[in-house]
Amino acid sequence: MINVVSRFADVVIIGGGLSGTLLAVQLLRQPRGQRIVIIEPRPELGRGEAYSATELGHTLNGNAARMSVDPDNADDLTQWLTQFIDNGGWPESAEQALPVAELFPPRGIFGLYAQQRLAEARALGLRFGSTAEHVRAEVVDVQTQNGQVRVTLDDAQVWCAPRAVLATGMFPAARTAVKAPGGLNAAAVDPWDVQTMRTLDPQARVLIIGSGLTMVDAVVSLDRAGHRGPITVISRHGLWPHVRRQPPAWPDFLTAASDLSSPRQLMAEVRNQCRQALQQGVDWQAPLDTVRVHIARLWSQASERQKRQFVRHVRPWWESHHHRSPPPSDALLQKAIAEGRLTLHAACYLSAEGTTLTIRRRGESVPVQLHGDVLINSSGIEYDWRRVDKPLPRQLLARGLAKPGPLALGLLADDEGALLDSDGIASRRLFAMGPPLRGMWWESTAVTDVAAQAKRLAATLLGSD
Repeated sequence: MINVVSRFADVVIIGGGLSGTLLAVQLLRQPRGQRIVIIEPRPELGRGEAYSATELGHTLNGNAARMSVDPDNADDLTQWLTQFIDNGGWPESAEQALPVAELFPPRGIFGLYAQQRLAEARALGLRFGSTAEHVRAEVVDVQTQNGQVRVTLDDAQVWCAPRAVLATGMFPAARTAVKAPGGLNAAAVDPWDVQTMRTLDPQARVLIIGSGLTMVDAVVSLDRAGHRGPITVISRHGLWPHVRRQPPAWPDFLTAASDLSSPRQLMAEVRNQCRQALQQGVDWQAPLDTVRVHIARLWSQASERQKRQFVRHVRPWWESHHHRSPPPSDALLQKAIAEGRLTLHAACYLSAEGTTLTIRRRGESVPVQLHGDVLINSSGIEYDWRRVDKPLPRQLLARGLAKPGPLALGLLADDEGALLDSDGIASRRLFAMGPPLRGMWWESTAVTDVAAQAKRLAATLLGSD
């Protein structure tokens, strides 16, 4: 029997994308010596799935003024980006013809920004005796024993710490093995794989499942690869993202109307405010944007029945109206529509056999087949950890160390991010942040959400000794 030697840290962060990196930044800034270990299989920290993009056309879907990683300085990205451009970085920014605060930076450049903030925090941490080590591996198991969290990696390393944090980010359906029929990903081209798309016939018939922001990225990827053929998008509700604009400020009507509680009441008032805005010649996005800061409160206060109502009846419209497309990407989308190359079908995806899809169009009962040359799965994010076929989610749930969150979205946790086990007891050792808390706060993926969570969780971890 092999005797595995455990290594020790003060905090183990599972995941080194944006969530894990921002937590490390907050911990390193504290005047206290700590050994922080970040387990991340990718070669670089700070990028994760979202910010590993290399194509300049894959941009943030929010402008620089909305995407600061510093919860205490909303202008942090704008300031960094100004200096980056002044030093010769991203010369293509001139094409957007906008002030820096209104630019939509490429996601790869945003990854550089996150990495620089981590490097600065590491330098500061050294003054306090703190370090943040990147261990390049994947976590396959987590156990709690003797007041410690025992983290096992796919290379057989074992790390132990008083506290561990799940900062696993998102599980994109296009890159995640999920327990679902159809074998969709076996035949699908990755939405962000421009290199593979360059090998395709430029006139190939492309079928895309899903019409959210991943679909928008797929269209950008195809354009970058030189594709000029027909694109057919299949979406259950036949909706796709509105373009993000820069509307003026609008009064925070939800603070003034604190009695609004049900999804029905909220939707009625939002529509009313949008009508008022349009009557005044103001963009309808202005009042909708004021809802954003109240989502966590409204979601956490809602009953399970109300949450189900929201997900079933409101979610598609919330996603298309709130999670908007960056203007450069939307321009490509609209160009393809105007040329008659891109069409959208409101239909349910039933199965796939190679690049042939079986669908059922809305309002029809008889399934039909769509034949294409290329298939792309842009069905978004898999938030149900029970469906993610990876070792860590399987083991956490099997051991009873975690349980699915509300409506099976992410994991269940308390207000401080401590995971609740299968008996509903909050852990003193295991925590989560970012996308795994989708079910707790609904919006738990945006940069500003993750940054604020990182700051709160760092204070919790340091206060739990």
